[in-house]
Amino acid sequence: MRIGLITADPGHQLLADTTDLLVPRHEVVTLDPGGHVCPGELADVYLLKARTPRALALAASLERAGASVVNSAAATARCQDRTVMAELALRAGLPFARTRTVASLAGLAAERLHRPVVVKSRHSRRHDLVARVDDAARLSALSADWADEPVVVQDFVPNDGWDHKLWVVAGRVFAALRRSELAAGGRGPALPLAPDALPSGWLEPVRRVGPVFSLDVYGVDLIDAGGGTPLIVDINAFPGIRGQAGAPEALAALALRVAERGGRSTPHAMTDTTEILGEPRPK
Repeated sequence: MRIGLITADPGHQLLADTTDLLVPRHEVVTLDPGGHVCPGELADVYLLKARTPRALALAASLERAGASVVNSAAATARCQDRTVMAELALRAGLPFARTRTVASLAGLAAERLHRPVVVKSRHSRRHDLVARVDDAARLSALSADWADEPVVVQDFVPNDGWDHKLWVVAGRVFAALRRSELAAGGRGPALPLAPDALPSGWLEPVRRVGPVFSLDVYGVDLIDAGGGTPLIVDINAFPGIRGQAGAPEALAALALRVAERGGRSTPHAMTDTTEILGEPRPK
């Protein structure tokens, strides 16, 4: 099989470990969407790790040429627009934070805030705006740098200051705890968390995100909204999933499964990883 990586960073831990599992039995090629791209012969499947506009355009062009891309350009784009993300999640009945859109942060500054809110860039990207705003002074300070930024606004939900970060690869769930980016003192490292240690019922909405958003590889950030009730605050297409044992194996198996089928995988129809990678089964 020929597997393509759409990324500017093929040395990323998840991609590098996945590549090591695939070669030499399979060919792995990299397309850097930030440079001059010449796809050449189509790969059997492409893994869309980059999420820049150029990466999405490249993935869409490959799809038009008949290639299979995980995740698709359209599904990835839905996660880049937080307005679209919230509308889709809430329409599907997922426990997503209530979200409204404001044309610019300056426009929000003209409003009277009656409660603390979380303000985020509408368009998700590296180093975007994510901030808690308690009063007009904080909003004014942010406007000095972000006045023209289109934003979404969510009511701040009191919580313990920890994000439950869950990642899914073709139905297999990985998890960690990390301090919220809204917390004072920085986020710090991600702490290991066994998925079965999560409160009862938390995995169900996380698994539903995949079919709702047409994603095979994705991340979901949840907070405890009180009484053990999960609240989804963000969804990411193809997150890093660093340091999660079994994640490279799951991704490699997914890539080969999609390549063999010539289309998007069915997460519920899991294939034995050792079988699809051509490794001997443990006795």
